Amino acid sequence: MSDESGNIVEWPVYQRARNELGSDFVRILAYFREDGIKSVAAIEAASRASDAVALVIPAHTLKGEARQFGAMQLAALAELIEMTARRCIEDHQAPDELIAEVVKLRPLFEQTLELCEHEANPPAARRAVFGRKVQAL
Repeated sequence: MSDESGNIVEWPVYQRARNELGSDFVRILAYFREDGIKSVAAIEAASRASDAVALVIPAHTLKGEARQFGAMQLAALAELIEMTARRCIEDHQAPDELIAEVVKLRPLFEQTLELCEHEANPPAARRAVFGRKVQAL
């Protein structure tokens, strides 16, 4: 359960969520996919519109859902976007300083989701077939 791309997912947190959610885990992970796609798109649209207010809720949502699955890098990036947007609102400034972070968001979300879904549904080649062990790839 490790990845070569850094600590994108904290696997002990992921595994704890998997254990706690039991048979609902795959369904909740699918919600993370659906909600995440919507949140990332909303964040990108708000960034293009220079709308700090519109950044807050989707970034907050993404942060919370990412933490649930141990996706701490994604959660940290979403939190940075959320908190910076909140500061921009308070200071009556456009969130232009977030452009670089928003650009990083979609690739990180996609990579995170790929890792989480792969771990939830490992390829058949990794499973034993009718009591016979399959050699590791």
